[in-house]
Amino acid sequence: MPKFLRIGVLQSNVSGYTSKAWCVRRAGSVVFLKWGAVEVHGAGDGRRVYWTRLPQEKTVRCGTVQRAQDYAKAAIARRRSHRYEPLAGPIAPRRRSAERSAELKQALATILIVDIVRSTEKAAKLGDARWTKIMGHYYAAVRKELKSTRGKEVVTTGDGVLATFKAPASGIRCATAIQKAVRTLGLDIRVGLHAGEYSVSGGEMVGLAFHIGTRVAAKARAGEVLVSSAVKDLMARSEIRFRDHGVHQLKGVPARWRLYRVED
Repeated sequence: MPKFLRIGVLQSNVSGYTSKAWCVRRAGSVVFLKWGAVEVHGAGDGRRVYWTRLPQEKTVRCGTVQRAQDYAKAAIARRRSHRYEPLAGPIAPRRRSAERSAELKQALATILIVDIVRSTEKAAKLGDARWTKIMGHYYAAVRKELKSTRGKEVVTTGDGVLATFKAPASGIRCATAIQKAVRTLGLDIRVGLHAGEYSVSGGEMVGLAFHIGTRVAAKARAGEVLVSSAVKDLMARSEIRFRDHGVHQLKGVPARWRLYRVED
């Protein structure tokens, strides 16, 4: 059964992540669909995906095998255009409540969000095989810079990365290094950074700070690194230069935030 995963960071989700999985299976002229909200823990080979509740299911009787094949193909194409990524591993049942009730631990970090600009358009132009190869080089470059700046990868989406840093300067150095590295691949990225508290529960990082970081990144244009005022205030004595980017209302986030653009 082909499976697909979409990871998001939205204010509406208490845990910090709004992620969905979708599955399709064809048996003769019948197509079986399954979808629902999931929790995503870890990254890379250690990533685990859990249904947060019983998934919804639908059976579509297409009448002929050809119609069923066409239906399944179209359904998969729609999900890919909605930024779902192929999911090779299983989707486990909902985690035990004991795991959910793990004691929360508070931490402070600088949160970095990296996103490829016009990724869907580029993928459609290049084709699946070439785009997959480029994405492999992209993630290799991102992880190399994360390692050199001591960043911690939290989660990856179809074309984005969320990471944390103990020091804001390290996060900014990583962002600018990633920008330079991926230009050789013909990619433009937008980056947002925010500093704030988050909680760790059973190895999962949650909190409003992740939402704000994502909204800051959404305000950036291609080639820009934007930071929130929280990051700027922590770097009063830094040699890194900033340009005022104005006051913005971040979707789903209380109050208005002043943002700053990192200058080369």
